[in-house]
Amino acid sequence: MEVLQYIAITIAVFVSMEAVTWLTHKYIMHGFGWYFHEDHHQPGYPHVFEKNDFFFIIFAIPSILFFYFGSVDGINWRFFIGLGILFYGMAYFLVHDVLIHRRFKWFDKTNNWYFRGLRKAHKMHHKHLDKEDGECFGMLFVPLKYFKEQLKLEN
Repeated sequence: MEVLQYIAITIAVFVSMEAVTWLTHKYIMHGFGWYFHEDHHQPGYPHVFEKNDFFFIIFAIPSILFFYFGSVDGINWRFFIGLGILFYGMAYFLVHDVLIHRRFKWFDKTNNWYFRGLRKAHKMHHKHLDKEDGECFGMLFVPLKYFKEQLKLEN
């Protein structure tokens, strides 16, 4: 395979992970996996780690396996699937835990319309303290109304 094909695989997997995240969040985290996700919906949860962090491990397993099986006999397409999953995991961590929830105070002064839109959509998601009646299950792509609202505030 050519380099451009590997790049395309990585990007396609990264973008596809948003759909995987949405489906997992709506039907697993707010379904039978609520036990692990519930503490994430409790205001002022006092611990550095949450039971919800268990899902980071679950999402890391396929990435690790794709890295392994994509490099056993030289680098192949599986490696780049793992890379796409890894890049999405890194983006998820930076956007969800650092920018939205501010579990780490690295980018506290960020005031970009896109990030404000994500924060607003996530805030709407968290207004529901139980697993029912949720909304905005995505992470990087949320309903456009939240971005439009933030763009209006800038103008």
